Amino acid sequence: MPGLLGKKIGMTSVFSAEGKNVPCTVIEVGPCVVTQVKTADKDGYEAVQLGFEEKKEKHTTAPMAGHFKKAGVAPQRHLAEFTGFDGEVKLGDTFTVELFNENDFVDIQGTSKGKGFQGVVKRHGFGGVGQATHGQHNRLRAPGSVGACSYPAKVFKGMRMAGQMGNEKVTVQNLRVIKVMPEHNLLLIKGSIPGSKGSIVLIEK
Repeated sequence: MPGLLGKKIGMTSVFSAEGKNVPCTVIEVGPCVVTQVKTADKDGYEAVQLGFEEKKEKHTTAPMAGHFKKAGVAPQRHLAEFTGFDGEVKLGDTFTVELFNENDFVDIQGTSKGKGFQGVVKRHGFGGVGQATHGQHNRLRAPGSVGACSYPAKVFKGMRMAGQMGNEKVTVQNLRVIKVMPEHNLLLIKGSIPGSKGSIVLIEK
């Protein structure tokens, strides 16, 4: 599906036509430049590679510098591939936030906030073991059994246990576009999206 790269600015709220206060996320979207056009003959599939946010050439590796030079664009900090663009797309073309319209529904992919190493109660919503009193010592937030069986004598893969929480790719689907502000390259999306302020997100129609 066609889409663009953007940066999460933060959250705010706006009033709808019915007078309701709607919480929404502000995203700076584009402008994104076409850095590569992939075709089925050459690459095995069709896609458009877009770049977002320029960076200095001294911070670009030699292979990527040649890649951007071939496209005739400045070095880009973030790259992503999208499909389904209407019409012919050429190297160096620019797409802006005007790709989206009000009341469109979009899917947004971002990296969730990292929570560090967490236990099973916070990470998976476990209820804990036993009561909090009556001689209970230190097992309230423990995971309990992880597989007491004689055969096979092992812990099965995928067992919910304590570990790293957050900092993973998350996609939220069917979010409504509240407002498009092309003069500031801003998009207002109803509700929250994954990631912290300043994080990069992918918005697909």
